[in-house]
Amino acid sequence: MKNTTTLFRPVNDKELELIKELEYKAFPPRLPEQPIFYPVMNEEYATQITRMWNVNDYGAGYVTKFEVDTNFLKRYEIKNVGGAIHDELWVPSEELDEFNQNIVGLIEVISEFKK
Repeated sequence: MKNTTTLFRPVNDKELELIKELEYKAFPPRLPEQPIFYPVMNEEYATQITRMWNVNDYGAGYVTKFEVDTNFLKRYEIKNVGGAIHDELWVPSEELDEFNQNIVGLIEVISEFKK
């Protein structure tokens, strides 16, 4: 059994639909204007982003939870972008396919927020 790290990702309706199309096994490719994929290290931060940005910008937001092979994640430095809970990984979009291959199990939606 692989050693895994739990990560979280706030998503909007459109990204959630793409995740569903990928059978909850991967995140969709980034758009050209999105050079970095940002999974976050804790549920509290993911919830904060979802409520502040996704709900305001899209009317709804979802927090996803997923496991990634811990050894694979060692290549990425944890970046703190604010307060104590604001830890995230910066995965270059060209590495997202490899990142997806290191997801263990399925991506699950653990909370939903709407206006």
